[in-house]
Amino acid sequence: MHVVIMGCGRVGATLANRLDNLGHSVAIIDQEPAAFRRLHGGFRGETIKGIGFDRGTLEAAGTARAEAFAAVSSGDNSNILAARVARETFGVENVVARIYDPKRAEVYQRLGIPTVATVSWTSTQMMRRLIPSGAEEEWTDSTGAMVLAEIHVGEAWVGQRVLELAEQSPATIGFVTRRGEPILTTAQLVIQEGDLIHALFRAEDRAQIELSFAAGPGAH
Repeated sequence: MHVVIMGCGRVGATLANRLDNLGHSVAIIDQEPAAFRRLHGGFRGETIKGIGFDRGTLEAAGTARAEAFAAVSSGDNSNILAARVARETFGVENVVARIYDPKRAEVYQRLGIPTVATVSWTSTQMMRRLIPSGAEEEWTDSTGAMVLAEIHVGEAWVGQRVLELAEQSPATIGFVTRRGEPILTTAQLVIQEGDLIHALFRAEDRAQIELSFAAGPGAH
């Protein structure tokens, strides 16, 4: 997949290097050419000098064909503006912005732009939102037998009830994260695009659960 990153500071460079190592196509934008020195020596992606929310710069970075966009510059306003342009103008599906002000981050979460506040940032969290897949462990009991994990669901589940998902797998679903907000499971709760399911299951069932959650209703 093609990923565009705005900002080549420590966060942006770390993301770019990790994505490049995973074999993804990467374009990273920064106003300062010296910032690209943070990229590892074998970096195969593109480096674009320019303003990250400028349409011409975004076009040069291949945003029109991008499947993910991360705005991780040092400015809140620049990050949220770039994220909105990527989503609303270029139609990028997976968009995330780093926001320094936690209160402002909550506002943008409600507008549908996933954000990560600096105080809680890790490269793993950013990667999780750019390339959602599989189960990300949140807790494991002392024996390693039981796991609580955040699990991505495939597009085929969108529009289906959460309880139908639970019936198809050996997992107990606790709650859903939607646009950064936790929602308790109810009989009427319907899965929406971008939802992350938080489920408790036996470690030995992990592969089966990931397959069920990714494949869709009725799949085995």
